[in-house]
Amino acid sequence: MLSTYVPIVGLFALAAAFALFSVAVAPFVGPRRYNRAKLEAYECGIEPVDQPLQGGRFPVKYYLTAMLFIVFDIEIVFLYPWAVANDALGVFGLVEMVVFIATVFLAYAYVWRRGGLEWD
Repeated sequence: MLSTYVPIVGLFALAAAFALFSVAVAPFVGPRRYNRAKLEAYECGIEPVDQPLQGGRFPVKYYLTAMLFIVFDIEIVFLYPWAVANDALGVFGLVEMVVFIATVFLAYAYVWRRGGLEWD
């Protein structure tokens, strides 16, 4: 029974060995021509500036956007398996998914009404 897992374990071992080998050998075979431009931080093509955040805090909109992303991302994670097993679940699965979608829709309506989807 354990012999069926040997190829999977072998693949993981091979991947780990390749990763360790790549990290260990890179300093020896990589180029060593450092200059000031290579040592600076790179942020999507924009020159980084030494400008602190307003008051040292992120705006609340940042956290609201992150929470909205998590809520709707989790909804999709739960919708996909339900769509795959829809026939096997029957009416019970349909009712449960309607309740789930209604709950998420209420959260969406609340956020929309509070102005969480408006960008300033």
